[in-house]
Amino acid sequence: MGQLSSGSCLCGVVKFEVRGAFDSFYLCHCTFCQKDTGAAYAANMFSTTAQLTWVSGQDLVKTFNLPGTRHAKSFCRECGSAVPMRVKDPALLMVPAGSLDTRPAQRPDAHIFWSSRAPWDEGLMDTMKFEKFPIQGEFR
Repeated sequence: MGQLSSGSCLCGVVKFEVRGAFDSFYLCHCTFCQKDTGAAYAANMFSTTAQLTWVSGQDLVKTFNLPGTRHAKSFCRECGSAVPMRVKDPALLMVPAGSLDTRPAQRPDAHIFWSSRAPWDEGLMDTMKFEKFPIQGEFR
């Protein structure tokens, strides 16, 4: 039957399953992805053959298409979390890697739109690391 991945949004209302393999896994540094994630890049997995099944909350999924571009994002209307979507070509499924509850079977294939990367997104592996929020008593 193929690989089965499951995922959900932050509030847990939207749940989904993806049956099948992902063709690619990209870390996108374009300025659109920086804006819609609030981060240095978006981590998205793509498949032309996998099947998406909404387990719950499909009625809370909204898709925003950025006018004049191919950029789009589907998200939970309740909590704003990115969720899977069909890209303009309905045969292409895009799944935000962070929305998966199961561990992805692959690592990212490539960084894309590298020349657009955030100016502070360099040498981050050398930055200090903490197991929890570094200010005592906050954000537990």
